[in-house]
Amino acid sequence: MPKIKTNKAAKKRFHITGSGKVVRTKGPKSHLRRKKSKRVKRLFGGKVELSSSVISDKIKKLIK
Repeated sequence: MPKIKTNKAAKKRFHITGSGKVVRTKGPKSHLRRKKSKRVKRLFGGKVELSSSVISDKIKKLIK
């Protein structure tokens, strides 16, 4: 039986932490940065944990 390929789009957008949680980066961080204030760039700088367990299970299957 062949191996299942990793979905590269999901691999670039999501990460799995050591405890198994799925983490994503916030959205409008990299495009048109000069117009945005420092506060907005700082707010979109971090990472957010996915809250829905159903979605996170699907993403884990795509990444593995």
